[in-house]
Amino acid sequence: MWIIIYFWGVTQLVDGLMDWLAYGSTQYVARVAIGAATTVASAYEAGQVEFGTGKYYAYCAFGGVLSCGITHTAIVPLDLVKCRIQVNPEKYTGIASGFRTTVAEEGARALVKGWAPTLIGYSAQGLGKFGFYEVFKNVYADMLGEENAYLYRTSLYLAASASAEFFADILLAPMEATKVRIQTAPGAPPTLRGCAPLIYRTEGLTGFYKGLPPLWMRQIPYTMMKFACFEKTVEALYQYVVPKPRAECSKGEQLIVTFVAGYIAGVFCAIVSHPADTVVSKLNQDSQATAGGILKKLGFAGVWKGLVPRIIMIGTLTALQWFIYDSVKVALNLPRPPPPEMPASLKAKLAAQQ
Repeated sequence: MWIIIYFWGVTQLVDGLMDWLAYGSTQYVARVAIGAATTVASAYEAGQVEFGTGKYYAYCAFGGVLSCGITHTAIVPLDLVKCRIQVNPEKYTGIASGFRTTVAEEGARALVKGWAPTLIGYSAQGLGKFGFYEVFKNVYADMLGEENAYLYRTSLYLAASASAEFFADILLAPMEATKVRIQTAPGAPPTLRGCAPLIYRTEGLTGFYKGLPPLWMRQIPYTMMKFACFEKTVEALYQYVVPKPRAECSKGEQLIVTFVAGYIAGVFCAIVSHPADTVVSKLNQDSQATAGGILKKLGFAGVWKGLVPRIIMIGTLTALQWFIYDSVKVALNLPRPPPPEMPASLKAKLAAQQ
């Protein structure tokens, strides 16, 4: 019974969201809320979800949709200013200047330009990023075996997150291209419904995917850092900072650790991926540009424009994403394995060598 209720809820959620984006009517907003509530309610009815099952991965993907879609949409104004600093640093010289200039020339409503492709694109990316990460992490761990999965766990996190992001970016690329065009290209239609068809008419499918290689260059290192740094930071916090074992912490205390570890990971993510982010912004602003030409024109210093707002944005974003994702796991009764511990078999081997 729960399967029928669950899929009905997801169907209503997606259908209501698309209708809302198209028409903006309050009845469709209500359908979105009903769909989301039904999905959560079905999880409670079903009880604890078994780790590693298809249902577990589906719920993880759903958590990824919420964590990435909500957070990226919430910071659209800062993202818009960041993109404009990257593509036109002479005009938009800093965060405060970027906000002032945008509001003075286009009004306050301009700060939310690109919210619709951001919501759709990053929701799809979150599905791939978190859902596939859980899949690849377990698949690779099984391939390595229990002892090697522990010994080489950092490499495991890196490989699983890189694999997941490869597919997640394919889902993201069309909406990312549309979002940046709306935010930075002079004369571009200000809405998803206007800009996406224009890109298709003038450039075909290539217009949506020409930024995919630099998107991989930006997002794959970012996600590798995001997941590996987060996993290791959580492990370190429980080992050296939190005064009691994770099992003795309340769910609220565990979520605080999640938020702190997510913010630390986000700062490193922003630094690692920023040059490629600048190239992506420039590519999607100018339909004739190439990645090599942009790098040659900007030089080393130019690709770091907009780093400070991006650190603020990505640090906050990453912390909130992990917090939301972990909260969804709690709400949907998903297993949340503790930080990794050395297997008993490996402890015995090490003891025998001493």
